[in-house]
Amino acid sequence: MSRLIRAVIDAGALRHNLEVIRARAPGARVMAVVKANAYGHGLVQTALALHSADAFAVARLEEGVRLRQRGVQAPIVLLEGVFSLEQLREARQHRLELVVHDALQVELLEAAREPHCAALWIKIDTGMNRLGFRPEAFRAAHERLHALQPAAGAIRLMTHLAAADDPDGHLTGEQLKRFAAAIGRIPGERSIANSAGIFGTVAVGGQWVRPGLALYGASPLPERTAQALGLRPVMRLETSVIAVRQVPRGETVGYGATWRAERDTRVAIVAAGYGDGLPRSLPSGTPVCVAGQRAPLVGRVSMDMIAVDVSTLPTVGVGTPVTLWGEGLAVEELAGWAGTIAYELLCGVSERVPLELAGSAAG
Repeated sequence: MSRLIRAVIDAGALRHNLEVIRARAPGARVMAVVKANAYGHGLVQTALALHSADAFAVARLEEGVRLRQRGVQAPIVLLEGVFSLEQLREARQHRLELVVHDALQVELLEAAREPHCAALWIKIDTGMNRLGFRPEAFRAAHERLHALQPAAGAIRLMTHLAAADDPDGHLTGEQLKRFAAAIGRIPGERSIANSAGIFGTVAVGGQWVRPGLALYGASPLPERTAQALGLRPVMRLETSVIAVRQVPRGETVGYGATWRAERDTRVAIVAAGYGDGLPRSLPSGTPVCVAGQRAPLVGRVSMDMIAVDVSTLPTVGVGTPVTLWGEGLAVEELAGWAGTIAYELLCGVSERVPLELAGSAAG
């Protein structure tokens, strides 16, 4: 390994997960969510690897512009929309499809007096209470978009599910009812399902699905593993051992002396810490894969290093490879130890960790 720590991105796994999603939502088009630097996997390289996706979704204008500048020609949907005439002009210039979720955005489109040839997505708030028109305000907003002169491109409909990962499915069912009641017979393609909606227990439907986490090989459902869903991990966060210590019984390791050796212990010091995105909240006992074998973390995560008990792994030495998550150690499992979710770990990989693409981006 030429670098102490790196995130290896498996382009083949990305494409495999896309096909699993297509099989799970037959007939639906896939809007691959690549916001937040593709959940830490690299915005541009992920989009290029997923060249067969039907569209891409980003959160911010600059993400969409960057994809266009790097040659991505597929439709790009700006999930948060725009908030000024200047942003609207830039979005139009780069042929970005806009989500419209607020009256201000309708006013901007009316004031522009220029055609927005890309599609507009009107978002209905059916229970997430974050973005979107309340059901009772939706029809008036839709009528204003429909009346734009010059006319806009296609007008499509979307909502966002708040608890699609809940096996009970009660809130999802309520949201689907509110969505159906709000739109009635109004025409337009629909997009409802996120990753959890695609794999959850409630049939969501819609002409478009919007997978995020599942594309990257992590399970969106707390009761089912990614492997059980047929998904493959895309990111392998790997590093190496930089020192091996003999810690006598009774002595402590790391800041705060939170872990004390109950016996003479062989400890490997590993080049990874919260400066790389590894949560400081990981407790002693968290599994780490050292040379393919699980071993427990001991002591606190520091900025650049962690310590791992390798007493049962006598061949471990300086340079021994270490996997923090990836094949054999799911990011969801590590997130559970940290008291967080896989999204946060993947998005939290820091800029000093180089991303290396395994396999051809073009596929």
